[in-house]
Amino acid sequence: MPWPQGLRTKAKIRANLLKIARLIQRLDADLVALQEIDENSRWNGSFDHLAYLSEYTGLTHCIHGVNNRRGGRYQLNYGNAFLSRYPIAHSETVPFGIGKLGEKGFVFAEIELPGQGRLPVINVHLHHRSRRQRLKQITRLQHYLTELHAHRSARWLTPPLVAGDFNNPAHRPDATAALLGYFDGTNNYTLWPKTGRTFPALWPARMLDYIFLPSECREPKAEVIRSLLSDHRPVLVEFRLP
Repeated sequence: MPWPQGLRTKAKIRANLLKIARLIQRLDADLVALQEIDENSRWNGSFDHLAYLSEYTGLTHCIHGVNNRRGGRYQLNYGNAFLSRYPIAHSETVPFGIGKLGEKGFVFAEIELPGQGRLPVINVHLHHRSRRQRLKQITRLQHYLTELHAHRSARWLTPPLVAGDFNNPAHRPDATAALLGYFDGTNNYTLWPKTGRTFPALWPARMLDYIFLPSECREPKAEVIRSLLSDHRPVLVEFRLP
């Protein structure tokens, strides 16, 4: 999510997105998980930010899971998204509630890797203030993951990877720790990055952004990228598939 909406011209918003696209290109990312990305919100230029990033990164496959949709005069439509180098064979968007303003949720996608199979991934954004809400949201995600596990596709290369903005540090008794505990009972997942801080971007004091990797993802490594293009610093994770 670029710096603050409603206070910049459309030209400045496009310029910032272009810098984000160049960063993605420099990192040579195959898959990018984005949160709070605008579809056509009036407060952020009234244009499709995902389509713009797709054009300028060369990651032509994308899916936008809009969790917040408010029409009329203000047009506040945004949510989670994936940019991918490879085709997206299937996707589902799951909002945590029915609110039209400020709603959070997650998007599930299956990335088709030519000649290999499908990589299942989830991009989630949790409540930024309420621990109680985050725990309710993570319980909803756990139920969804249990259903996915019960109907796991034979084409999946791994169990689902889970990435996103969890809005709480992993060392506290909160949603991130709860999800890690859930994975301890279903698969040997690890949490990345191991070190670093992502928020706020200028003087980061907390680690809020993670990716949960199943054991099938081999030789993982991760780092927090120094960047002031958003209110959070991005996380880069690399691994090998079976």
